Amino acid sequence: MDDRSNDDLWYWYLTGKKRVSFPEAYERAFDAYRKVYRLFPGHPRCFECDIPMAGLAGILLRPWGSHPSSFNSRFCSHCETFARSREAGAEVELTLLFADIRDSTRLAEEVGTSRFKDLIRRFYKVTSDVLIQHNAMVNHLMGDQVIGLFVPRFSGTDHARVAIQAARDLLRVTGHEQPGGPWVSVGIGIHTGLAYVGMVGSSKGVNEIAVLGSAANLAARLSSHASSGEVLLSAETSKAANLDSTGLKSRLLELKGISNPVLVSVLPSTTAQR
Repeated sequence: MDDRSNDDLWYWYLTGKKRVSFPEAYERAFDAYRKVYRLFPGHPRCFECDIPMAGLAGILLRPWGSHPSSFNSRFCSHCETFARSREAGAEVELTLLFADIRDSTRLAEEVGTSRFKDLIRRFYKVTSDVLIQHNAMVNHLMGDQVIGLFVPRFSGTDHARVAIQAARDLLRVTGHEQPGGPWVSVGIGIHTGLAYVGMVGSSKGVNEIAVLGSAANLAARLSSHASSGEVLLSAETSKAANLDSTGLKSRLLELKGISNPVLVSVLPSTTAQR
């Protein structure tokens, strides 16, 4: 398949919409997989190809990639491998959520390496679970940060509102609604816009499903400016989600690498609103 065909595949994968040039060979292949895998009982099934990922059928089909995907457990490892093997991607409108642990360097010094490792593992687990429950692609688990991509195919056309709810749940599972305070302090940035999502690297070596572009940069900058328990929403996200901003604080931020000041709405944690 040529580059355009692979780009069409990614566009469909992210949006659920098939361009006119979408290869018929891909449609036939996915239809064939679904017909075969539906013969096997089991739940849950891959969102894409219907292969069972648990139970006896899931175990029997392990050689065909029935393991859960590394970026979302609702997809199988076979479909992830297939996507990664296509060195391509597509520019789509999506909502990006970046969640960072606040003052992680100081925290690591205070609690020591072993306890910090346990805290990071717990952070990754609870935040990943929330993102997956909201049908996000878990793009990165690195350092003190987790990134969720809310694309139309998985999160729906109302992906901005879904991302905002996911952010509220992230603050909840990290303890920001508890009277005693969070077990880990987290700040979140959310932005809606156009970004390139696809495989970057080499199919024969190190590769990564990455999100590229100014939208990703803006979301990352917002998360770095969010205080503990805060969610900073870009104006684009607020508009896309039809958010009622009555009572919400706003800020005009000067962000590194962003030419113009950025107006954001501040969504505080429940504890901060009391």
